[in-house]
Amino acid sequence: VMSCCGLLTAEKEPVPLKSIEVELEVRDHVATLVSTLLYENKEDKPIEAVFVFPLPGDAAVCHFSAVIGQTQIVAEVKEKQQAREEYDDALSSGQQAFLLEESDQSPDIFSLSVGSLPPGESASIRLEYVTELAVQADDGLRFCLPAVLNPRYQPQGASVQVTSVPASLVPYSLSFSARVSCPRPISKVESSSSLDPLQYLNAEKTQATVKLAAGHKFDRDVELLIYYTDAHQPTAVVEAGQASAKPGTLMGDQMLMLSLYPEFPPAVMSSVTSCGEIIFLLDRSGSMDFHTSGSKQGESRISSARDTLLLLLKSLPMGCYFNIYSFGSTYEHVFPKSVEYSEKMMEEALKKVEEMTANLGGTEILEPLEHIYSQPCIPNQPRQLFVFTDGEVENTKEVINLVKKNSGSHRCFSFGIGEGASTALINGLAKEGGGHAQFITGADRMQPKVMQSLRFALQPAVQDVSVTWDLPKGVSVTVLSPPLTALFQGQRSLIYAQISGQVGGELFPVSYSYESLTLFIPVCRLTVHRLGAQTLIRSLEMEEREHRGQQDGGLKEKVVELSVQSGVSSSFTAFIAVNKSDGKEIQGPLVRINIPASSEYFSKGYLKTLQINIADYSSKMMYSDCFIFAILFSETCLPEQPLRDPLLQLVSLQKASGCWLLDAALAAALGKTSEEVEKPKPASVNQEVWATILALIWLHGFKTDAKEEWELLAMKAVSWIHAQHAPCVTECVEAGNEVLGCSVEKDSLGL
Repeated sequence: VMSCCGLLTAEKEPVPLKSIEVELEVRDHVATLVSTLLYENKEDKPIEAVFVFPLPGDAAVCHFSAVIGQTQIVAEVKEKQQAREEYDDALSSGQQAFLLEESDQSPDIFSLSVGSLPPGESASIRLEYVTELAVQADDGLRFCLPAVLNPRYQPQGASVQVTSVPASLVPYSLSFSARVSCPRPISKVESSSSLDPLQYLNAEKTQATVKLAAGHKFDRDVELLIYYTDAHQPTAVVEAGQASAKPGTLMGDQMLMLSLYPEFPPAVMSSVTSCGEIIFLLDRSGSMDFHTSGSKQGESRISSARDTLLLLLKSLPMGCYFNIYSFGSTYEHVFPKSVEYSEKMMEEALKKVEEMTANLGGTEILEPLEHIYSQPCIPNQPRQLFVFTDGEVENTKEVINLVKKNSGSHRCFSFGIGEGASTALINGLAKEGGGHAQFITGADRMQPKVMQSLRFALQPAVQDVSVTWDLPKGVSVTVLSPPLTALFQGQRSLIYAQISGQVGGELFPVSYSYESLTLFIPVCRLTVHRLGAQTLIRSLEMEEREHRGQQDGGLKEKVVELSVQSGVSSSFTAFIAVNKSDGKEIQGPLVRINIPASSEYFSKGYLKTLQINIADYSSKMMYSDCFIFAILFSETCLPEQPLRDPLLQLVSLQKASGCWLLDAALAAALGKTSEEVEKPKPASVNQEVWATILALIWLHGFKTDAKEEWELLAMKAVSWIHAQHAPCVTECVEAGNEVLGCSVEKDSLGL
């Protein structure tokens, strides 16, 4: 890692990036981000620097400019090959040039060639992008400024190389401020980094600003979670067209964004389905042995994933089907095809899960997905796919295309683990698979987030959603978003539409299956136009990939035209800026420097330990594979595994039907002796009912803070007790409270 950046000398000379300033403007569900990067060439000869810039996967770059000395250069979007040629021409004639283009394999890596920078000169680069914000399961909107791109695993034959250096050596600073506005009041803004307090700008609390507290180093993702009151109210934002663009074109017409985030009536929600084919796909690549920064000591990602699978398997409803796949450079499955959920199958799967380690090498997710989709669907068992990965794949677009192609037959829920999980991959899987994306970073526990998603998966979804437009005469609407097929509680859908014709200032109602809505909010900054353009560009790109080789390139031309017109980059275009003003030749040979994206896994502590281990075990090891080192490190040097969490200990004893057995293991999990739990049992009650009521009282009495994690399996236990028509339940609850020293009401247990 140290040697491949090409810029850290023995004296640890700083890289030429000095500071980053970021301004974020959030409007309702979308955001515009403006970042300014300041570079300085400290070499005594000109350098050509390349900065690899990580973006959220659904972001659209829309502005790029540079200031060198007294000169300002603004970039234009051109077809990619043309932009590259102009860049090379400018460099070879000694002019300064900048080139920003999207990586072919993964939409969230942009590489920025700063071009020729004379000795001692500074360059300030301004980059603007627009993005949709993902909704978390707790209704918060998540914005993430990506800093870490883990050294990405490269499938054979991939070309993009991303380098990493220790976070502690990153010599650039960051200032970050955000302005939030919404038709509804803003209730709070939270972050994984420390923030200055939220400042409201008006009495209605619909506008606020917040900034990062001083002293931040780029050593983790900066994450903002924004919460609005009445989060489930539909809202619409209408944006005026660009004055300089021709009416009737995408940028000249008005653009509307409709955000739907429905909450269904309790009657609908109570009919939780007890069927479904639930498939878990778990990453077992070497990097899953890392610890997520901030996680409790000794807990690696893979062990956290094993605990999560335990909770998931115990929470599945009787009558469903399930299977577990795991992947690295190869893939494995627990059963040849999905099996019906039963005590025997659950126990067999749990045994296999216990043995899973991060020992499968790289991150090749395409093959197991292809295998899963090749299995026929089971009638009346809707397929739900849960994907867990630390998201370091290079063929992101191919993977997302595959999910999209199969989106009619399943829903996909995705979980990005750790700071380097690719947002393009995780959000793309969920978006195209009609599911939900969750990110587990820092000290986040994986379990509550995954259980929230399982609740979504077991919910009914609303099919056949339609949106109707009630328009004044002479006005037409072109919907740019793919058609909505299903909505489910907790899922947000954004619909972009181009409005042609003279609308004037009048309101026009829009209605969809649940409620109608009339809102007219003028917005500046063209955020919505650009996101609408980007939605259309991404659809056309996908279509172009599917039909590549069968056509005359019409789709590609359409994408290039849209991209150039809207100023939104695409996989066929690049931003190019050339300083033609001074025409002076730059003296001296060019040095190429790659500026790193920081990565916390190689912060000094881990590297030192790893080096010591390698030295200690060198006599026994002849391998040079770093994944083997990582495994060796975690197995030999970590303290003994801590005792199992009491909650997981109790959960692991529950039977597939939902009940517990009255035995010594249960007594131990409850912190009692066998006699203490067996003696007080009311005589007329059978042992399983008594044991199950004790377990429920313990959960409610001691583990309310983790209720999200055990709620589904407790519901299953309550249903089981009801099915037994057991006598004297009230007496059992009183006696159980006595045994455990609790005072849990029978009603709050659901009995």
